[in-house]
Amino acid sequence: MPNYSYIATNSVNKTIAGKLDAADKSTVIATLTKQGLRPISVKEGSAAAKTANGFSLASLLGGNKVKSDDLVMFTRQLSAMVSAGVPLLRALGSLQQHTESDGLKKILSFIIKDVEGGSPLADALGKYPNTFSDVYVNMVRAGEAAGILDEILKRLALQQEKNATIRKKVKSAMTYPMVLIVITIIAFFGLMLFVIPQIGKILLDLGGADAELPALTKGMLAISGILTGYWYIILPLMVGGIVFLLRFIKTTRGKIIFHHIVLKVPGIKSIIMKVAVARFARTFAALMGAGVAVLESLRVTAHAVGNVVYEKALLDAAEAVKNGDTLSSIIEKNDLFPAIVAQMLSVGEETGQTDVVLLKVADFYEEEVDVAIDGLSAIIEPVMIVVMGSMVGLIAASVMGPIAGLAQNIKS
Repeated sequence: MPNYSYIATNSVNKTIAGKLDAADKSTVIATLTKQGLRPISVKEGSAAAKTANGFSLASLLGGNKVKSDDLVMFTRQLSAMVSAGVPLLRALGSLQQHTESDGLKKILSFIIKDVEGGSPLADALGKYPNTFSDVYVNMVRAGEAAGILDEILKRLALQQEKNATIRKKVKSAMTYPMVLIVITIIAFFGLMLFVIPQIGKILLDLGGADAELPALTKGMLAISGILTGYWYIILPLMVGGIVFLLRFIKTTRGKIIFHHIVLKVPGIKSIIMKVAVARFARTFAALMGAGVAVLESLRVTAHAVGNVVYEKALLDAAEAVKNGDTLSSIIEKNDLFPAIVAQMLSVGEETGQTDVVLLKVADFYEEEVDVAIDGLSAIIEPVMIVVMGSMVGLIAASVMGPIAGLAQNIKS
């Protein structure tokens, strides 16, 4: 639908500028007239809200990304103000003035203009998908339609807090193992590039050019020789390989392969499944509780889960529900979801309280995620210590072996 920029005056001759999505120019004029505004200028713009250089507002604001904590605070404050009877525009204006987030401040300035122009809040938020997700926009739209925007905003804030908590716990759990892995890699290259060559030189000086070295020592010296002789080739190849892998994972095909792989790795598989199930249950419950239709709730939830394997499963489930199947029966046949999810969904469908039941499922699996992450962290730490110890032990053995042999030769 085309996007129109307009300039109009209100009953007190105050000039108002804004934008509207409409079928044609006459529809914009009719809409403005119904709002008690007198159109002065109406011009067709770009539905993508592009600037003169062809960049979208969202991309221009990309450098000022809105943090999840700032978004949660904004949602809670907006909910409180709307609940207290403060007009929406006044509430948005107040929050725009007092927010400490530069990115959110800029976005809110555009949202306020759209709302002043007659756009629903959900449509205004939908123009900034990097800040306001599909779940957020759909719940706000349902809240506006049902007249319960304040209650929906409370649910949104709670959901965002829960999601942010899970993300922080997963990141926190992975930080320590990643640090250990980096230290192990640095230590390996440091030993191979600087320590082993010196030790090899000492052994050859002591034993002579014809000295017979153990196989382990020869292997370590060979690896060290390759790294020291061709580091200028190996290092760029490694860095390039890591960059390529990270970029590939961000592609559609890369995500599919990566997400299938992580769902087969012991230990990690359990955490990924529990996180996905918890996110599915809480998001779907929030949308259903907001009055969003089942099919739309499933489609939006599918894109919000964060795993393409689960995304495909939920999109397939939406098609099956469209054909008359119950969601609980579809979930029951899928190995990605534990049996308890299908059972609880069945109870929810029978009682008409699917959102309430799924919230209990979400709470349960969020607690399970905490336990699983703590367990994984407890396992990874000794494993990495064993790996580092083994590496040092191999180097020590490769050094002590020939030294012991030389000592025997000297005695004889």
